[in-house]
Amino acid sequence: MIAVLLILIPLLTGLAAFFFRNEKAARSWALFSSVLTLAVSILGLTVLKQAKYLSHQCEWMQGLGSSFSVGLDGMGQILCLLTAVSYPIIFLSTWHSNYKKANNFFALMLLAQAGLMGVFLAMDALLFYFFWELALIPVYFLCSQWGGERRIQVTFKFFIYTFVGSVLMLIGILFVYTHTADHSFAIGSFYKANLPLGSQHWLFWLFFVAFAIKMPIFPLHTWQPDAYEQSPTATTMVLSGIMVKMGVLGLLRWLLPVLPIASYSYGDTVSRLAIIGMIYASIIAIRQDDIKRLIAYSSIAHIGLMCLTIFSENKIGFQGVMVQMFNHGVNIIGLWIMVELIERQFGTRKMSELGGLAQKAPAMVIFFVIISLANIALPLTNAFVGEFLMFTGVFTSTVTKYNILFTVLAGLCIILAAVYTLNMIRKIFFGEANTLTATATDLRLNEKIALGAIVALIIWMGVYPKPMLDLTNEISDSILKITDVQHLLKK
Repeated sequence: MIAVLLILIPLLTGLAAFFFRNEKAARSWALFSSVLTLAVSILGLTVLKQAKYLSHQCEWMQGLGSSFSVGLDGMGQILCLLTAVSYPIIFLSTWHSNYKKANNFFALMLLAQAGLMGVFLAMDALLFYFFWELALIPVYFLCSQWGGERRIQVTFKFFIYTFVGSVLMLIGILFVYTHTADHSFAIGSFYKANLPLGSQHWLFWLFFVAFAIKMPIFPLHTWQPDAYEQSPTATTMVLSGIMVKMGVLGLLRWLLPVLPIASYSYGDTVSRLAIIGMIYASIIAIRQDDIKRLIAYSSIAHIGLMCLTIFSENKIGFQGVMVQMFNHGVNIIGLWIMVELIERQFGTRKMSELGGLAQKAPAMVIFFVIISLANIALPLTNAFVGEFLMFTGVFTSTVTKYNILFTVLAGLCIILAAVYTLNMIRKIFFGEANTLTATATDLRLNEKIALGAIVALIIWMGVYPKPMLDLTNEISDSILKITDVQHLLKK
């Protein structure tokens, strides 16, 4: 029941939003829908957390061996909660942003939420692919219709990347399907598929490329900075805070358990790509003047650490990745909100044109500093918990002989992150105010509420992460059991 409602609410309210003609009504409807989805998500974590309420299965394409099977495991609960929490914050923080054809904008945003929920809930490979595409299609229109000056060419590049990745994944899904004992797309059947060892190796790259494009991982990241820069900020929040987690979930739920031996074989190769991307993105971020591009490259570095940890293949690392998916989403959305507020007020995102805002907007600087420090994993903030677990997972990995080297190189990115983050804070908020920032105004009430919610989550997860760790405990054990390569090779 809970799993179905998490998809149906944004889907139906999104379709209804197309028929609104008043911008304020459409905006209020979208906020109402997102709050209702959040309430259902919280119910699934508290009052209705029994298994019978968290999953649903019915006939869908019976002739093909595919069913409408959705369920909330620990990872799904975390990602659905992230999606449910993020949307009200996004709508509230951008309440004063104006959009042409606002009803279409908010309708597409809600349809994207429905697709995201479906991806995180799907327990059937064909259903997973269906929602994967459903989540992407609204984003194409959001970027191409409400984006910046270069939105058409940037959206086309984004489309080509994701389309190629989706086709490769579909080929892989169909091949695995033909090797299941019962010719079923059910996730359990995929885990037990009788795949020839040789086939696993090329199948690995079909799935990995699809997921790596979405995350993105070097060298498949080139669409990301431009897409983040040119998209409307509300859409960028969805892309960066939530949608990249589709790829991370794909690795954990589908790639490693379905292709465990190939994942083990290519683990070091992928880890090297992840580290190259982390260092490269961090150095590029240091050189950025545009705040949006700086945050975009920062996100590449953070996702790279998640990828590295996944292929370290141990429980504490898996738990760290799952916790960090939530934390990264919260923190990066907070940073995008600050970018939106600055750009809307001053008409620029260039740090060289700003300065001295701390004198004029003290509330803004307090929120910005807290969120920025959380993004670089300051102790007692949420990201510290996730990164500590991930670094521990990488360092204690037994599937690679390069674990110490990988840990050191990944740790270097923390230093680089501190450099570009503190430099960003200094350039924007300190020094003397100029003609552009002299008339700056502080945050409005709706903006304080949205940012206050983010700061509350940052502190809560930094001080008391136990609820999230409890959610990840069982699912981490199950993934590790399926991907136990030593056991598989003995068989």
